Amino acid sequence: MKKRLSISDLQRRLKPWMFPIAMVLGVLFHSYISVVEWVVPYLIFTMLAITFCRVRPREFDLSPMLWIMLAVQIIGSVAVFLAVRPLGIDLAQAAFICVLCPTATAAPVVTGMLGGSIPRVAAFSVLSNLSVALLAPVLFTWVGDSGAELSFTEEFISISMKVAPMIVFPMLLAFILYFCAPKIHGGIARLQGVSFYLWSLSLIVVVGRAVSFVMTEPAAAIPEMIVMALIAGLLCGGQFVVGRKIGRRYGDPVSGAQGLGQKNTILAIWMSLSYLNPISSVGPAAYIAWQNTVNSLQLYFKTKRELKS
Repeated sequence: MKKRLSISDLQRRLKPWMFPIAMVLGVLFHSYISVVEWVVPYLIFTMLAITFCRVRPREFDLSPMLWIMLAVQIIGSVAVFLAVRPLGIDLAQAAFICVLCPTATAAPVVTGMLGGSIPRVAAFSVLSNLSVALLAPVLFTWVGDSGAELSFTEEFISISMKVAPMIVFPMLLAFILYFCAPKIHGGIARLQGVSFYLWSLSLIVVVGRAVSFVMTEPAAAIPEMIVMALIAGLLCGGQFVVGRKIGRRYGDPVSGAQGLGQKNTILAIWMSLSYLNPISSVGPAAYIAWQNTVNSLQLYFKTKRELKS
């Protein structure tokens, strides 16, 4: 008699497909996304608060591995800009933002699913985002023509206000609960699986926004956008590979790959539209599809191995 599929088994089988399902739904319903896009910061805040509740403060160890990854992120963004610049400023800016973009707010969630260290990636997420908040004003001025005349302080505050609510505040909330309400902290930590579905829901909205933007561009820009998408794909794959190699040196290839390869594309698109030539936002928009394809494949093969064992 064939064994009946349990709810937990169904969830395990469904997880690898949630990313592509979310992406398809975002494409199909992109014209309606503007109605619900306001929920994304709240979804990300809730998801991170749940994730950080699994992390104890003493586990935030800024190891040499994280500083090496940060160096690759910052120096690499400058290097790819200089390498691609001869092909055009728009392409160079798209490549630049795909590397400079900090670690995704969902990276700890996916890392945990793949068997990596949530505390390590959570620590790098904070380090990566705060470093970008500090360095972006200088770097954006250097890479050129944003069309905005803002002082260093204004740009710093503007970028920080985008980063802090999504990264720092959930972390502070988790730590406050850890010290002041440990029972609530433990209860939230047990809701870890909810984070994955919250991120899938936010992905629908982000993909929808990206599709809506691309569709407003003139037909003459299509070849350039295709090249940007291909460059984003190469940089996405390259950062996952480099991150995995760095992580392997410290016994944690999954955390290295996700920390360096999985990007906060929501923030990247906003920064492109705010401080670079707007068309450069096609780079991080395409990166969404590339990185979630990588994540979907990783989750698929991991689930497949678990079902066989």
